[in-house]
Amino acid sequence: MSDGQFAGQIALVTGASKGIGAATAIAVAAEGAHVLLTGRDTKALEAVEDHIFQAGGSATIAPVDLVEPDGIARLATAVLERWGKLDILVIAAALLPELTAVAQIDQKAFNKALTVNLLATQALIANFDPLLRKSADARVIGLTTTVAEKPRAYWGAYGATKAAFEVLLDCYAQEVANISKIRVALYNPGATRTAMRARAYPGEDPASVKPPEAVAEALIALLGKQFPSPTRLSFNQPA
Repeated sequence: MSDGQFAGQIALVTGASKGIGAATAIAVAAEGAHVLLTGRDTKALEAVEDHIFQAGGSATIAPVDLVEPDGIARLATAVLERWGKLDILVIAAALLPELTAVAQIDQKAFNKALTVNLLATQALIANFDPLLRKSADARVIGLTTTVAEKPRAYWGAYGATKAAFEVLLDCYAQEVANISKIRVALYNPGATRTAMRARAYPGEDPASVKPPEAVAEALIALLGKQFPSPTRLSFNQPA
């Protein structure tokens, strides 16, 4: 799709194997970008890639486990060698640990969530910042959650990792604002029909919440605008 609004641009979407990540990757590809699909589930990534190809788009799968920092570095090197830049980075991957009281948080599970939700984000920034600086219009969007700003009982482990995620991206936005063209946004999709949502609310009717495609449509609108950096938006706010 060479005539879309993102034609000629390179996009990287983490967590692209399912949910909001997959829907966003498909939507960005539909607007002409070549999309790099990252995630742990190779078969699921291939299914998303096939969907994009069948719709006339362009994509490359890049299976990466964000728990392994070397994988992010290798991916950045590959992107540099093949495309020489990165225009769009959407950080959609996240891990939801078991919902439990703070005093009962499992340290191993908490450490894994910290790695995926926070440490991997820093690794993505560290490795892809040079590539983002080579773009004429670089955008970074991090998907966040209400419990990062409004703590809720039993959500302490997840909320803490995402609150730190928000601070990290906000600081990065301020650091690059005056010395690059990189713009950063934090986006809260709200209640969405995903596997993570189903785990957190097992008795909820999936049809009662919006599909991931609705969030993807909103993200496309945001990516297509000259938003200030840092920007904080939620699904019920216009981009």
